[in-house]
Amino acid sequence: MKKEIICTICPRGCTVVVDGDAGNVNSVEGYSCKRGLEFATAEFVSPVRILTTTVKISGKENDLLPVRSKSPVPKDKLLECMEVIKKASANVPVKRNDVIIANICNTGIDVVATKDVK
Repeated sequence: MKKEIICTICPRGCTVVVDGDAGNVNSVEGYSCKRGLEFATAEFVSPVRILTTTVKISGKENDLLPVRSKSPVPKDKLLECMEVIKKASANVPVKRNDVIIANICNTGIDVVATKDVK
């Protein structure tokens, strides 16, 4: 299976073509640097994303707290994580980098606040 990936590591935005199957990479073409090769290989084998969203604030109707995952979450877990986040709420006061949801979906990754709320 061939997959075309746009590298986002540097401003060049190389179009990298990765060929492989079930997590095995056979060939990588189109990258301009070592970082592009590493990015495209990782994206093909196990894509991850930083999850950025909002969480309800307890006792403050219509107020939302911006949050993000402390490290990248496996792409196939994003929807499951969003279901957990949809049901969560934060108690004020909250400081930036406070853990709002620990170990979301058993990924070992925490969801943290990205701003202070009093």
